[in-house]
Amino acid sequence: MTEAPVLLKIDDLHAHYGESHVLHGLSFDIPQGEVVTLLGRNGVGKTTTLRCIMGMVGQRRGSILFAGKQLIQMASHQIARLGLAYCPEERGIFSSLNVAENLLLPPVVQAGGLSLQEILSLFPRLQERAGSQGTKLSGGEQQMLAIARILRTGARLLLLDEPTEGLAPVIVQQIGEIIAGLRDRGFTVLLVEQNFRFAQRLADRHYVVEHGRVVDMIRKDQLSVSAEKLRSYLGV
Repeated sequence: MTEAPVLLKIDDLHAHYGESHVLHGLSFDIPQGEVVTLLGRNGVGKTTTLRCIMGMVGQRRGSILFAGKQLIQMASHQIARLGLAYCPEERGIFSSLNVAENLLLPPVVQAGGLSLQEILSLFPRLQERAGSQGTKLSGGEQQMLAIARILRTGARLLLLDEPTEGLAPVIVQQIGEIIAGLRDRGFTVLLVEQNFRFAQRLADRHYVVEHGRVVDMIRKDQLSVSAEKLRSYLGV
C-alpha cells in the first residue's frame, strides 16, 4: 500500500524555557490522514512539542515543515491560518459564554471547516447543552467543546494535548469515537496522551519521546510484538 504524503515534518527541533533545554533534536513525520501519538513519561517534552509547532515557545530552532511551508520563524496566528489547530490540556473554555457561543468564537481561517450543524451532529451532547454556560459543563463536556470548537476553523492538522485526562471511562470511549470519526473525515491528528490503552486503539503510529528526543517509532501493526519494549519506555 502506498504511504500517504507527509503533512508535518519535524527535524532536529530544539526548544528552551529560559535556561532549561527541553527538546534536544526531536525529529518525526506525520503522514496526512493519520492519527499519531507522542508517548513518554511526564516531563519528556511532549506538550512542549505541540507548543513549538504552534509557535508558542519563543526559543526554538530546527525545522518544522507543514505542507512544505517552514513554520520555525512564524508567529502563532500565521501558523493557525495555514490550517493547524491546538487543543490544550487546560481546554480554555470561556466560562461566561454558552456552548453555542464558544463554538462560534474561533474565526474560520480557511475553507474546509465543518459547519455548526456538522459539528453538533458529531457531538450530540453539545447539541443538548447548546444554551448552557461553560461553568455548567462537566469535564467531559468541556473536553468535547474544546475539540469541537477548532473544527470550524478549517484546520487540517489537530494537535490534542491529553484529551482524556481526568475523564470517566464512558467519556473516554466517546472521545475515542470522535477522534476516529475525525480521521474518517480526512483530518490528521497529533495526540499527546498518557492513557496508552486509549491511544493504542486509535493511533496509526506511536512516537516514543525520551529526554526531548524521539527514540522509537512503533506502528499499529507492531504493537503486539513491541509490548515489552513499550512497557519499558513508559514505566507501566
